[in-house]
Amino acid sequence: MSSTEQPGAATAAPFEVPPHGRARAVEGEDLRSVSLPGLTLSVRRRPAAREGLHPALYVHGLGGSSLNWSLLMRELADTVDGEALDLPGFGHSPPPDDGDYSLSGHARAVIRHLDASGRGPVHLFGNSLGGAVVTRVAAVRPDLVRTLTLVSPALPELRPQRTAIPIGLLAMPGAVALYHRMTRHWTAERRTREVLTLCYGDPSAVAPEDFRAAVEEYERRLALPHFWDSLARSARGLVNAYTLGGQHALWRQAERVLAPTLLVYGGRDLLVSFRMARRAARTFRDSRLLVLPDAGHVAMMEYPEAVADAFRDLLGDTDTGRG
Repeated sequence: MSSTEQPGAATAAPFEVPPHGRARAVEGEDLRSVSLPGLTLSVRRRPAAREGLHPALYVHGLGGSSLNWSLLMRELADTVDGEALDLPGFGHSPPPDDGDYSLSGHARAVIRHLDASGRGPVHLFGNSLGGAVVTRVAAVRPDLVRTLTLVSPALPELRPQRTAIPIGLLAMPGAVALYHRMTRHWTAERRTREVLTLCYGDPSAVAPEDFRAAVEEYERRLALPHFWDSLARSARGLVNAYTLGGQHALWRQAERVLAPTLLVYGGRDLLVSFRMARRAARTFRDSRLLVLPDAGHVAMMEYPEAVADAFRDLLGDTDTGRG
């Protein structure tokens, strides 16, 4: 395990994380729909800068989408052949036919996509909820994973931060309906600003044009009939996963991960406590820790260059980047 600190760079609400730098990042990407039995996934791809690079797969957090990875995918286009998927019920992916939004359900969606595409083993990335999902994937299907990169992974905390508690409350029956009534007069602009405050170490870093793009995306998502249901049931699935013991416990599964692992934590994260960084570094058997003191919950969006550099260092040290 090694630890690196980087200097700073240039209300708990249901959220679509604003795609910082979205207009620049989306250029050069393509979006396609992948149909599997009982499941349809939207997959965003940025072609690799050259042939022969190993594949990578990026998995977003609660309320997010594949857009959250656009900047990092662009940074790493010379290193990996990257795809980012929208989990079932998020982004442009419709709900799963069986309505399974559990952590295991999301993990199965990732596994089924990798099995069907034949792209594995991949360099697997996850943020927040996606970090918990890919931890489970790496534990149960090590054959699919070359390396694991976790950005503020939502692993169980005995004493969560006060600012993170409302996200857990989304899992309670009726909580989303209550929240919806309480905020029914909020504009998309206000909702987006609440998300910025919650997810970014420095919300003022988001440019006006990127904020407008985020508002438009939030408005699109709010109009979807399954928006609130997918959010609440995924939050419930994450909370339920925290209560599991034995071999299904997330920290126990983290101990089983064989892949070299990069852990990325932000010092200003309001959702995943920074104090969990050292526990994660002790638990993942082959890990290194990147500390970004000024980052919030979405370091790959705030500091894509620093995350990309740390990932390249991981490849260089483990020799997993070679064909």
